[in-house]
Amino acid sequence: MMQKYIKDFLTYLQVERNLSPHTLRAYQSDLSQFEKFIDQQKIRIKKVDHKLLREYLLFLGNSSQNKTIQRKFATIRALFKFLILRKICKNNPAISIETPKVGKRLPKFLDENEIIKLLGAPSSCLSGLRDKAILEILYGTGIRLSELANLKLSDIDFIGGSLKIKGKGRIERIVPVGEKALQAIRNYLPPLHIGGSIQGRRDFSGDSRSGKSKKGALFLNRFGSKLSTAGIYKILKKYGEKIGLREPISPHTLRHSFATHLLNRGADLRAIQEMLGHRNLATTQIYTHLTTSRLKKIYRKAFPRA
Repeated sequence: MMQKYIKDFLTYLQVERNLSPHTLRAYQSDLSQFEKFIDQQKIRIKKVDHKLLREYLLFLGNSSQNKTIQRKFATIRALFKFLILRKICKNNPAISIETPKVGKRLPKFLDENEIIKLLGAPSSCLSGLRDKAILEILYGTGIRLSELANLKLSDIDFIGGSLKIKGKGRIERIVPVGEKALQAIRNYLPPLHIGGSIQGRRDFSGDSRSGKSKKGALFLNRFGSKLSTAGIYKILKKYGEKIGLREPISPHTLRHSFATHLLNRGADLRAIQEMLGHRNLATTQIYTHLTTSRLKKIYRKAFPRA
């Protein structure tokens, strides 16, 4: 029965809440773990109470970080809210459960010199042209990993200088993109307009970008299929190591760098919020703490009485 409730809940999230496949997978993973736990306790979902959820909290505490525990309990609260809505349960036992607090960590970002080195790292071979375009777009627009992976040729307005992005909750937004990023895309595209193999270059299948390809992913792997999010992570790791960065970088590192550099140069916080696709301004405000931290470092280093 529990499996049916979870299936109905996931269908509700997909159809009525319009959540992305990535978010749905996270919900499913969290609920599968919870289902396994209550099955071991031999308790039906209607009999789940505060005591059992506290035991589950302790169970998660042995193997999960505080942020992960918070997410898992948010999923459980949402499940019970749905079950109450469907008149399957009368109350939500997860509401009063206090999860561990998560300390706010300032996001990591690269300074402008590191960005210049990173953007100059790819070679001029086909995979290098693709990687250059990926790096330029991530830094030049601040879009998320999933947003980049799902980018299509038809989403790019070369004349207007913008990208059409489908973000969290499948909400569309238009983000500006600079000429350097657009040129990197143009450099990547010409060989891919030609069907068949590319002479002297065996990095990709030479997938054609005409016709139906405009509806397909912009960035491809060596088999001509959509480049995965894991593949994009590997690309960033590769170039981070190539330029000698001490710590691994991720697409979010470039997103944070984009926002931080904009703020450092006087951009309006609400404009940055809109470009990043944040629903809440408070999410964007972490970058003000980031720049304050930077200013303090400069002050301590430069001011004689600091």
